[in-house]
Amino acid sequence: MKAEDLTLYRVRIPRKSCPLSDIPAKVKSEFGKLQDRIHPGMRVAIACGSRGVNNIALIARSLAECLKAHGAEPFVIPAMGSHGGGTAEGQAKVLADYGITEEYVGAPILSSMEVVSLGHTPEPPHVPVYMDRNAYEADGVIVINRVKAHTDFHGEHESGIVKMLTIGLGKRAQATAIHSYGVRGLREYIPYVSAAVIRSGKIIGALAVLEDGNDDTADIAAARAEEIFDVDSAFLARSKSLMATLPFRDLDLLLVDAMGKDISGTGLDTNVIGRMSIEGQPDGEPHCRCICVLSLTPGSHGNAVGVGLADIISRRLRDEMDLDATYTNVVTSGFLKRGAIPYTAPSDRDAVETALKFCCAEDPDHPRFVRIPDTLHLGEIVVSESLLSELPSDCEILGKTVLSFDSKGQITAFQSR
Repeated sequence: MKAEDLTLYRVRIPRKSCPLSDIPAKVKSEFGKLQDRIHPGMRVAIACGSRGVNNIALIARSLAECLKAHGAEPFVIPAMGSHGGGTAEGQAKVLADYGITEEYVGAPILSSMEVVSLGHTPEPPHVPVYMDRNAYEADGVIVINRVKAHTDFHGEHESGIVKMLTIGLGKRAQATAIHSYGVRGLREYIPYVSAAVIRSGKIIGALAVLEDGNDDTADIAAARAEEIFDVDSAFLARSKSLMATLPFRDLDLLLVDAMGKDISGTGLDTNVIGRMSIEGQPDGEPHCRCICVLSLTPGSHGNAVGVGLADIISRRLRDEMDLDATYTNVVTSGFLKRGAIPYTAPSDRDAVETALKFCCAEDPDHPRFVRIPDTLHLGEIVVSESLLSELPSDCEILGKTVLSFDSKGQITAFQSR
């Protein structure tokens, strides 16, 4: 079947939307929970990660303004494990691409991969504990991170401020130590390490960020150091209730226009595509017989970790990959299958048509097909006619569309028919 012959429909999927109207005011209000721990002349590290958190630059600037208003001297550090190619320069660039610059935030950016050892967790297996040297040498640290479901495991604490205290603040050294234990390290040992980091006395608190189904900032909550575990757990539950997912249990082909680190830590959010590709970890829904991905976001800086979750990719994506950055992240994570390069088709068109040929549809002329821009933005998707009857009643069918390609075989934007 030719890609253009598919009968497709653009569909709007309602998402739970509850955006904050005034982010700086919310940060200022929440800062009130921390201000008694801020004293004139304190050097305070603001830790920011690499997950593409919406409004992260504005949140960081608002926090820096609050700190300065109380006489502190804030600076920003990247808290992102091995991302940015595992280099200080690369991590500073990741922050800059999110708008976190000295000029915008009003505070210096201090990026280093050096860490200080804080000993080991008292709980077996006695995991080594590290902290970014700039953070350790500060008078206190406030971490900022979005709280959401993790892409490797599920537990009481997943991707959020508890994880930031460990793999973020501990840089590549901590990421390597945790990931060496596989999923068990993520689920069970991250809380041990985070508790040890809090006991160091360096953590003032955190700003937990919640995003709604449209990727808008829905809430921000400050947590004092001793409150971090409770706030993280509560925000995780709220995040899962707002998370955007696909409304299908079974697909022949899922076509993803772009993957990337600014979309998900695994490039493709496993909670959306239904695949884990980690031995011993069950897959979720939807069950996708074939996943085809066409490009890598510029914000990934060539890091295509998670590419192994796909079955077929376009040459365009392969050419956008930086193998050093990708493999640094893959090796640190310990999940090597996720870095395996899938079958690579010469063009987007060839990738889609190869996927259609091998997706093993029960009815090859009417495959169960979905196209999404990426795994983060699911407000409007494209579905095949065979899926229309399974759409929830609150979905809106916007009209027919086709897959179209330019003269080089590169896919173009959704087209109405």
